[in-house]
Amino acid sequence: MTVPLFYYLVLSGIVFLTGVMGVLLRRNIIIILLSVELMLNATNINFVAFSQYFHDVAGQVFVFFALTVAAAEVAVGLAIIVALYRAKSTINVDEFQLLKW
Repeated sequence: MTVPLFYYLVLSGIVFLTGVMGVLLRRNIIIILLSVELMLNATNINFVAFSQYFHDVAGQVFVFFALTVAAAEVAVGLAIIVALYRAKSTINVDEFQLLKW
């Protein structure tokens, strides 16, 4: 028994909307980073689902490279978070005004 494409698209939409809500509503920088990763994983679900639906491996290969880039992004993001925490002793986004004029 195969799962219809629609179910994967609904799951991906729910995961993506959860990520968007996390970015918009939360003020903790770590939660925001995790929410961005949720949105990236939602797009990866779409790539794999369409790759399976069209019987093409290109979507799965793209997901492999996207996960590699996401791992590097997390490493850089966590390094920035650690640097900001050492400077301000907080990870609350509202406390940072480093980029304001």
